[in-house]
Amino acid sequence: MYRILHKRILNSLVEEMVIHAPYVADQCQPGQFLILRVDEEGERIPLTIVDFDRQLQTVTIVYQIAGFSTHLLSTLQQGDSIHDVLGPLGQPADLSALMELTIAAPSTIEPSTSNEASVSRNMPVKAVPAKKILGIGGGVGAAPLYPQLRALSRLGASVDVILGGRNEEFILLADEFSAFCQNVHLATDDGSAGRKGFVTDVLKDLLENENYCAVIAIGPLMMMKAVCDMTLGAGIHTSVSLNPVMVDGTGMCGGCRVTVDGKVKFACVDGPDFDGHQVDFDECIRRQGMYREEEHICRLRYSEPN
Repeated sequence: MYRILHKRILNSLVEEMVIHAPYVADQCQPGQFLILRVDEEGERIPLTIVDFDRQLQTVTIVYQIAGFSTHLLSTLQQGDSIHDVLGPLGQPADLSALMELTIAAPSTIEPSTSNEASVSRNMPVKAVPAKKILGIGGGVGAAPLYPQLRALSRLGASVDVILGGRNEEFILLADEFSAFCQNVHLATDDGSAGRKGFVTDVLKDLLENENYCAVIAIGPLMMMKAVCDMTLGAGIHTSVSLNPVMVDGTGMCGGCRVTVDGKVKFACVDGPDFDGHQVDFDECIRRQGMYREEEHICRLRYSEPN
């Protein structure tokens, strides 16, 4: 059993928990995730590790209340215990490689379709150290973005971030990002915080005025696809984090299958981070809706009185 040491409500749909999980805390790196079960009968929930403390033997998770299992998780309070915590899973984000990238020369290449391999690797580059990196977090995607940008800042990068949400309530961790980011840009659908519009509206302006060596985008699939379309033409390496259906966390179930650079990959073992210019986003979006009917049936079943 894994004891909940702290719980924080971030907004009406998103919560944060600090869990005592010694092995995971000792082994994990930014970019990795864990799978938990609330109780012995519960389903397996994959969640990115947002923070960890090796000395205190804790990991921090952020989750959005979106279904029965996350609703059940949200009923637990400080002092309660989670039945299973498995991890760390997936590959750590290759942050050292991002620091070694060079700035690409301006490109006139059109954004690729989802089935075309990225050509960004063949673009001419200037010999400039990768010291300026932009993170883009859409909604709850800000949570898995946080440990990567913080680690890059500690490695010496100058880091900016764009955070987006429906309104001010759904902008996550802005104060935490401001502790190490040079600039924190906000975008909301209704204009209640920062710029009225999408993160891509802010990105368009930044690409015209800043020289970024790399972009890390984490959020809804449509957002990441739009970001990658914009950065491809600018020749900026872009990393994305994919969160498809996952069951076992070892690639055996095949639920997390994605196509990257024309090859089949499994997000739980090969990812979750990939070169965004090589990801078949259209396939990811189609697969995301594969189990919508089953999910609806489950919601109805769990809402029935016992």
